Amino acid sequence: MAGNLFYLRGIRATGVDLIAAEAGVAPTTLYRLFASKDDLVGAYVERADLDFRGRFTAAVEEAGPDPRDQILAVFDMVFAEVSTATFRGCKFLMSLAEFPEPDLPAHHNAVVAKSWTKVRIRELTDQLGVEDPDALADHLMLVFEGLHASGQSFGPDGPAKRGRGLAERLLAAAAPRSNGS
Repeated sequence: MAGNLFYLRGIRATGVDLIAAEAGVAPTTLYRLFASKDDLVGAYVERADLDFRGRFTAAVEEAGPDPRDQILAVFDMVFAEVSTATFRGCKFLMSLAEFPEPDLPAHHNAVVAKSWTKVRIRELTDQLGVEDPDALADHLMLVFEGLHASGQSFGPDGPAKRGRGLAERLLAAAAPRSNGS
């Protein structure tokens, strides 16, 4: 309930009273569960992270054993998300924009989510046997982030529709490891 309100209306714009009313509970009930709105928002971002990890992992597993196919499946999953009628942007980027203070739970949890994604993409690029898996992972992360940002700005018919193609080109252009590596 709170997550949908935060995502659709904005985190700072959504008050605890509205969340409580929509949930059919008193605000004091929420404050018994969460010491502050900051803690509630931190829990929202953490839950969004767990949900994203599940979708990411499922996309990778369903793509089969080829790491190239797995990487492209992640881009397909993100594009499908961008293409929904309710897409407003990346929950983690939105949280970072609304909570720039690193000590707040929402900011911390959003950085954890983004870091997990970067590590997972890096693990996949390492399996490709390319010369510079770090650089490839960084390039893919830029496309990944750009997919979310352009999807938010222009919708799925804007630059986001080219995300998978760009990822394919990056994968094709990555130099294989030399035999001496």
